Amino acid sequence: MALLEVKNLGISFGGLRAVNAFDISIEKQELYGLIGPNGAGKTTVFNLLTGVYRPDSGKVLLDGEDITGKKTIDISKAGIARTFQNIRLFKQLSVLDNVKAGLHNKHHYPTVSGILRLPSYRKVEREMDEQAMELLKVFDLDQVAQVTASNLPYGQQRRLEIARALATEPKLLLLDEPAAGMNPNETGELMDMIRFVRDEFKMTILLIEHDMKLVSGICERLTVLNFGEVLSQGATSDVLNDPQVITAYLGE
Repeated sequence: MALLEVKNLGISFGGLRAVNAFDISIEKQELYGLIGPNGAGKTTVFNLLTGVYRPDSGKVLLDGEDITGKKTIDISKAGIARTFQNIRLFKQLSVLDNVKAGLHNKHHYPTVSGILRLPSYRKVEREMDEQAMELLKVFDLDQVAQVTASNLPYGQQRRLEIARALATEPKLLLLDEPAAGMNPNETGELMDMIRFVRDEFKMTILLIEHDMKLVSGICERLTVLNFGEVLSQGATSDVLNDPQVITAYLGE
């Protein structure tokens, strides 16, 4: 069974069909790319998968569970986490507290316990501190755990956003243009990190990206969107050499 199975997914905004008859099947621990020209509907697909938008057609199955049209928080608990093209951290919180925010998916204590700082609250907070620090060590961010997130360099903010997403213990990680704003050296480090996340966390990853060097370097399969519809799908090398895909990107 594929981890993610999407069939005939679609949504319209007014008279515009933003995504139409979108199909994709992603196997467990696969590193999969979703590419296409600007305005092709890629981020709209991510928003449909994560409950930001409710589809008006189609079905989304995650590990066999139908999550079509569920609320964002329920989809997160089911096992999908995402990052954004424009980094969305809690910028006034510490690095540590950003990761702990992701851990709240799995850790709970009564409101009264939190207000009164009862032993049950302190126990859960201590467990979250330990787990968050373990994640930060993996991403080489443990030395800046108490630094305010907004004070981190751009590359570290990207790593922190991925660490926070992984704190929710997802089955599927969605990365929306993770290389946006990075120089070639940072992009190379990002490629290594994405491979590491897939291998170390046994993670399934779907990413949107415009950097074709990154896409061709790490993605095993690709789907190309154009005007909201699937233009090409298959092994990365085959898709990137598809004349239709080349025409869509070059506008010829």
